[in-house]
Amino acid sequence: MYLEELHQLLTAVQTGLADGRAHTERARSLLEESRRAIVEPQAQAVPWVPPQLAQADEGMENLLTRLSAADDLVSGYQSRL
Repeated sequence: MYLEELHQLLTAVQTGLADGRAHTERARSLLEESRRAIVEPQAQAVPWVPPQLAQADEGMENLLTRLSAADDLVSGYQSRL
């Protein structure tokens, strides 16, 4: 019974990681929409974009990488059980 409970908990963790990835990908999409909303109305050769936008996108990319790594670790651990 303990092993089955552990499998269920690991599955719940994987579900949470998948949800986290989905939310992060949506946040990145919203950041891109924000960038377009800032850039497109500016009809100049070099539009101004807040530096925080690039920093936020980089942070989201790092978060997606970490979530993927965590999912790989949980999957590996679960497959060895």
